[in-house]
Amino acid sequence: MKVGTEQEWQAARKELLAAEREFEAHAERVEEQRRELPWVPVEKQYTFATEEGSRTLPELFEGRSQVLIYHLMFGEDWEVACPGCSSLADGLDGVVAHLNDRDVTLVCMSQAPLEKLAAYKKRRAWAVPWVSAHGSDFLFDYGFAFRPEQMSSVVREEFDMGQLLREAPQWLRDYREEVGASNLESAVSVSAGWSVFATREGAVYNTYRVYPHRAS
Repeated sequence: MKVGTEQEWQAARKELLAAEREFEAHAERVEEQRRELPWVPVEKQYTFATEEGSRTLPELFEGRSQVLIYHLMFGEDWEVACPGCSSLADGLDGVVAHLNDRDVTLVCMSQAPLEKLAAYKKRRAWAVPWVSAHGSDFLFDYGFAFRPEQMSSVVREEFDMGQLLREAPQWLRDYREEVGASNLESAVSVSAGWSVFATREGAVYNTYRVYPHRAS
């Protein structure tokens, strides 16, 4: 704790304000760079299981121009979803209507079969749409799920999955137990994150994806 006078506080606040303005300007430049990312056409057909039946990727838009997907970590053989992802999802129900008003559909998506998702959704009392990509290549193609043969070669920024599995840190062992994954490979078989898709003149495009940093 630093104790000072009102004059010292005012001087320090003025210095901080300059730094905050610089940070805001940088954030605006980053946002513009994000908006300028190229749109990549989705040329493959994907089908998902939903509580309303089978849906294609274009059908997930529900007539809106964009679909925002939260990739909630729930592996195929897990007993429960990721606790961190669940905590974030607890707050999504309230934003669905606001996004819908802005021509955006929000859905959660996981690799686990729909029956597991439906049971967990009921337990958490969620209303946000949650779809299953089980049996689809979608999460694999967009980097949110990994097949066993991919495990040793996945390197993303500072995260090396092969090294992680070889070292098997205690936090990973604890996480495996927490979600009920059958083994360590299953515990890292899916990734959280966000992806955005847009439609224009009947075509669907991937406009943005973001993956979290793994703990080390």
